[in-house]
This record gives sequence, structure tokens and C-alpha cells, in this order.
Amino acid sequence: AATASPGAGGVDGKPRTSPKSVKFLFGGLAGMGATVFVQPLDLVKNRMQLSGEGAKTREYKTSFHALTSILRAEGLRGIYTGLSAGLLRQATYTTTRLGIYTVLFERLTGADGTPPGFLLKALIGMTAGATGAFVGTPAEVALIRMTADGRLPPDQRRGYKNVFNALIRIAREEGVPTLWRGCIPTMARAVVVNAAQLASYSQSKQFLLDS
Repeated sequence: AATASPGAGGVDGKPRTSPKSVKFLFGGLAGMGATVFVQPLDLVKNRMQLSGEGAKTREYKTSFHALTSILRAEGLRGIYTGLSAGLLRQATYTTTRLGIYTVLFERLTGADGTPPGFLLKALIGMTAGATGAFVGTPAEVALIRMTADGRLPPDQRRGYKNVFNALIRIAREEGVPTLWRGCIPTMARAVVVNAAQLASYSQSKQFLLDS
């Protein structure tokens, strides 16, 4: 009988796997790494959604127009406004949702190794997404505030130095519940996204491994 390679398996022949804490850490770091690249797009999205607010003339015609306008007015550093909030959002939201999904998935896997069915996977994804969104909402609020700040008149800008300064000031000036403003629609969005994303990922992975 062939023996398992020491590099591929443990003493009992089962494939070795990283500890859960390491998986959660890598999941959070992956999300944070992606944020470094997508932060300018997140900024453009938020500015375009707020464009025309208060019966003002719409500021941006296209995404490219928004990007070039922000670069011209605020410089290269301007398109990375709110990066610290984006990183904290990933560190809280992504780590929480992936962690909860992994734990529940393993708990609901049969004793013989049979994984949960697709509908149960979707339910696990919904639970993980809702919980992660609740944990990540304060960072999301700070992110929206910080990315929108540059479009306000100079005398109305909040001027948050970083995400922690934003969170402290919001809590002190407007009350702690303000940190969870918009929590319900954020959680609803996360429920839909994670039910589709995490469940389809697990199902596809299972299919590929079985075949």
C-alpha cells in the first residue's frame, strides 16, 4: 500500500490543513490586499452615487470623468482617501464572514465527511454574511464619510485623519448608534451576496474535487 507523503499528509494519513486562525488571517489579509487596488474605484462609486445630491447639478458624467476630476482636484493621494477605513472594513467584515462560514460548514459536515447540501451552504453563507456585515458596518460608515468628504465645501468637510479618528469622532459627536446607521440594508445586501458567493464557491470546489 502506498504511504502518504510526509509533506502532504499527517501521521494518520489525512491531508494536513492550516489551523482555523491562520485561515481567517489569510482571508482577512487577502481582502485587505484587494482593497489597496480597488479603493480608487470605491471612491469613484461613492462620489458618483452622491453626485447631484441636494438638487445640485450632477458633477460627473462617467466613471472616467469622475476619476480624472478627482485626480485633478485632489491629486493621486485623493483617490486613496478612506483607504484606512477600507482596510478596516475588510479586516472586520471579511474575516468575520469567512470565519463563521468555515466554522459552521465544518460543524454541519457529516461524520463520514459528507458536506452540507447546497441549500444549507446558502443558509450558512447568509448567516455568515449578515454577521460579518453587522461587525463591519462602523468601518463602512467611516469609509462612506471619508470618501465623500472631498466633494463638500472646505468649511463643511469633516477632515477625518484616519478611520480610528473617524470612529471616535462619530461616536463622540453623534452617538454610538450612528456607527451602525444603514446596518439593515448593509446586512440584507451581504445576505444575498454571501448566499450566492460562498455557497456556489463551496459547491464548485466540491464538484471539482469529486471529479
